[in-house]
Amino acid sequence: MIVCKFGGSSVAEAQQIRKVKQIVDSDPRRQIVIVSAPGKRSKDDEKVTDMLYACNAMVQQGLSCKDLFKKVSLRYTTILSDLGMQVKPFLPVLEEVRQMIDAGHGAEYAASRGEYLAARMVAAFFGWEFLDTDPLIVINHDGTVNPQTWDNIKKALKPKVKYIVPGFYGCDPEGKVKTFSRGGSDITGAILSSASHAETYENWTDVSGVFSVDPRLIPDAKVIKEMTYREVRELAGVGAGVFHEEAIAPILASGIPINVKNTNAPQDAGTMILPTREIGDHTLVGVSAKGGLSRLSLRKLMLFKRTGIRHALLTMLHIFGVRPSFSLFGIDSIVWFFESSQASDSVLNAMCGRLKSEFDLEEVAVESGHAVVGIVGSGVMQDSSVIAKSTTALATDKITLNFFNYGSSDTSILIGVSGNQAQDAVKSIYRALF
Repeated sequence: MIVCKFGGSSVAEAQQIRKVKQIVDSDPRRQIVIVSAPGKRSKDDEKVTDMLYACNAMVQQGLSCKDLFKKVSLRYTTILSDLGMQVKPFLPVLEEVRQMIDAGHGAEYAASRGEYLAARMVAAFFGWEFLDTDPLIVINHDGTVNPQTWDNIKKALKPKVKYIVPGFYGCDPEGKVKTFSRGGSDITGAILSSASHAETYENWTDVSGVFSVDPRLIPDAKVIKEMTYREVRELAGVGAGVFHEEAIAPILASGIPINVKNTNAPQDAGTMILPTREIGDHTLVGVSAKGGLSRLSLRKLMLFKRTGIRHALLTMLHIFGVRPSFSLFGIDSIVWFFESSQASDSVLNAMCGRLKSEFDLEEVAVESGHAVVGIVGSGVMQDSSVIAKSTTALATDKITLNFFNYGSSDTSILIGVSGNQAQDAVKSIYRALF
């Protein structure tokens, strides 16, 4: 059996959904299909999920989202009409969703309805059974998948039945609708693949696989033919956006191959993501950058003499909503990089004051405008020329290094640069190494 996930661009309008059906019908092994909410139809269009977040924001201000929700309804009714389907039976479903958002069921409920409505619509078009992920997929409060999920899904799946499943959400342990982070439909697909013991997990998007570098920066960027679970996770962790970095976890133990393919060019081979691969001469798979980061620097003489100091400091950061993505450690210092959007300046000022007073730190400083560039490949530790070539290229192009992390992972090298030099750094390194 094959499990397929189709992204927002694949269900953005009727002609795309027809392509999806043609792809699915071409192989009878495709029995479970996960869909995202309708994405953009053009560059200036708006994603349904963003509109739903806006609806919730209006409700939080004490206003009704009725007028704004008409835009959401129009997206679905237009698709239904263009597919030649009856619109009238779907209207009560749309109205129920609008009423629930207006009743204050929260941002996660509102955002989840994009996938919910898409799956209801696609299931009706396909003539397949709709399978809701609430309450099957139980998401812990920290975003991880509760083990109860596997039993729930195995009990729900019936032999020889074909299912359309909404991505992106499930419920928390208390039964309230809870979403994964943005792009989380990839995780839903991985969960269904593992629970159903699929032979392959196909992830359909609007590009023909995972690129070695962002093709918007390097027009002749190549699609990676094969990469490992670790490689795709680490490449996604530094900004590559084709596959969600957390989607590897649900299928890690099962070893199910993932095939990233293009809905608009189904004949293309795409990228195969496997547990392992033959490295040979292909030591590296790609380079990417993640911007929008802030740097938190902490220093105190004999800092690490205090038992559990790192855990205590991180706990304090979490209280203020700050969750670091990258870490560096010196003899008496810690540097953490986190997404700047996690906290306002006022929150950061309060956090720094609390850190300094409670832990008697000599230095606490926050600086925004940072980025991390990742050079990724299973053979990165085997090729001693990678360091020389990349640092020489950056120096030649007058790009300043804020840090260089080599050895903490055998699959990637991390380089810190200023946010305004991130794209130039990626291009410089790509030219030198690829």
